[in-house]
Amino acid sequence: MEDQSLLTEETISNKIYFIRGQKVMLDSDLASLYGVETKVLKQSVKRNISKFPEDFMFQLSQNEFNNLRSQIVTSSWGGTRISPFAFTEHGILMLSSILKSDKAIQTNIQIMRIFTKVRQMLLDTTEIKVDILQIQKKLENHDKNIELVFSYLDELTEKKENDSERVKIGYKK
Repeated sequence: MEDQSLLTEETISNKIYFIRGQKVMLDSDLASLYGVETKVLKQSVKRNISKFPEDFMFQLSQNEFNNLRSQIVTSSWGGTRISPFAFTEHGILMLSSILKSDKAIQTNIQIMRIFTKVRQMLLDTTEIKVDILQIQKKLENHDKNIELVFSYLDELTEKKENDSERVKIGYKK
């Protein structure tokens, strides 16, 4: 259990990428978190491929892989040269059914907690964005109303300046 204390929220969340509009983790990152070699993880997945439909796991295209490599900054001689598999949240859950070690189970629990937190953070930021848009609309309306008030004031002052002295009606002394 000592190894589990080393798996912090930050360690796991730094391994979550946003690819094809989904939050995913790569096979090599998952393998290192589970304490197995990447090829062992891939072999287990290939033996149970029916448990991993495309919305659970997909292989990155060469373009996506190159883009990701440029973000991760791997050396030209190190790292993987084959496009990795990306596992969605459901795919990671399914991994727990094929990797049965205690470490894999505990790691999966932590990963699911992080995914839940990330989802909540996204919901919170979405709510904040909606609130900001509503405030912006109100401000735009206020600006228009203020401009209207100033145009009315300008009309009134112009009218007052243009008015000649009025002829008084009534009894004169």
